[in-house]
Amino acid sequence: MTGISTAAAGYPPEGQGAYFLCDIFDAMPKNDLASMEHPLFSLGTRPDRRILNYEHNGAEITVTPSVKGLATIHDKDILIFCVSQLMAALNAGRQVSRTLHLTAHDLLVACNRETSGDAYRRLREAFERLAGTRITTNITTGGHEVTSGFGLIESWEIVRKARGGRMVSVAVTLSDWLYRAVLSKSVLTLSRDYFRLRKPLERRIYELARKHCGRQDSWQISVETLLKKSGSASPRRVFRKMIRDMIQSQPLPDYDISELPGDLIRFAQKHRLVESAPPTVSEEAREEARRLMPGMDVHALEADWRAVWARTGAPRLRKPDAAFLGWVRKRAQD
Repeated sequence: MTGISTAAAGYPPEGQGAYFLCDIFDAMPKNDLASMEHPLFSLGTRPDRRILNYEHNGAEITVTPSVKGLATIHDKDILIFCVSQLMAALNAGRQVSRTLHLTAHDLLVACNRETSGDAYRRLREAFERLAGTRITTNITTGGHEVTSGFGLIESWEIVRKARGGRMVSVAVTLSDWLYRAVLSKSVLTLSRDYFRLRKPLERRIYELARKHCGRQDSWQISVETLLKKSGSASPRRVFRKMIRDMIQSQPLPDYDISELPGDLIRFAQKHRLVESAPPTVSEEAREEARRLMPGMDVHALEADWRAVWARTGAPRLRKPDAAFLGWVRKRAQD
C-alpha cells in the first residue's frame, strides 16, 4: 500500500467519522461465503445483459443487469479487496465502516493486474457494473434471512484524480448485505494465486471447491449440479468438456480435480496436513512481527509462514514463536 497519511489525504483519522481507509499492506485475500456458494457474477467476457434466476435448496436469487451489463467474476476482485481490508482491520482490533477509501493503484497491484491507463479505465467500468447490477434474494448473511434488493456496491465515487484525469483514490460504499457478512466474519481465506486465474470458469470452480471442501480431504459433485452452481451459460456437454480440460491442466491452487464414474467430479486438497497440527503463535510474537514489518497484516504473515511450514513437510516445532519471528526477520530483509 502507499504510505499516504490520512491527514494528507483529507480522510478522517481511524475510528472518527464515516470512512475506513484501506491502508493494510499485503492483507490476506478473503471472500464472503454467500457469493462463493451462489452464482451472482457473470462468467462472460463480453457485456452480459441477461436476467439470471437461480434457485437451490431454498435460496432464490434474481440478478438484474444495468445497461452496462452484469458484474463479472473479475469485477468481484474489488469486493474481495474490500472484504480483505476490512477483515484484516477487524483482526487487528481497528474500527471499520461500510464506506471505504482505497487507492486504485493498490487495488490493481493486490489483484495481480497491470497498472496501465487501460487498466484504470477497466477498473472504472467494473465499479459501474457492480453498482448497476441488482440482486434480489432471500439468502442469509450474518444470521439474517431477508428478502431484499440491492446493488453489489451501494455507491462509488472518484475522490481524487491525477492531472491526466486518471482515478487515484476512490470511495466505495458496500451494500449492507455484504457488510453484515464481514462483521459476522462469514468469509473464507483464498489462495493468493486466485488472482492468477484468468479464465472466469476457473475462478468460479475454485470458489466452489474452497467453499465446499473446507477441512475435508475431498468433495464430489455431479456435473449437472456443478453446472447449476457455477452459473455457466454453456450447454452441459460444453461445460463437461471445459471441466475435462481443467482436469488435464489442473489450474486450481490447493485442489486437484478428477472425474469419477456416474458423471461426478471430485476435488481433493493438494496439501492436506495429517500428521501435525498447525503451529500456534502468541500475541506477543505477533506484536513483535508488527514492529519488524510495520504496515503489514500480521495475520496474513502468519498464514504465509504456516503455508511455508506445510510445504516443508510440517516439521514439529519446539519454539513456534522463534521460528515465526526468524522467518519474519528474513522476509523483512528481502
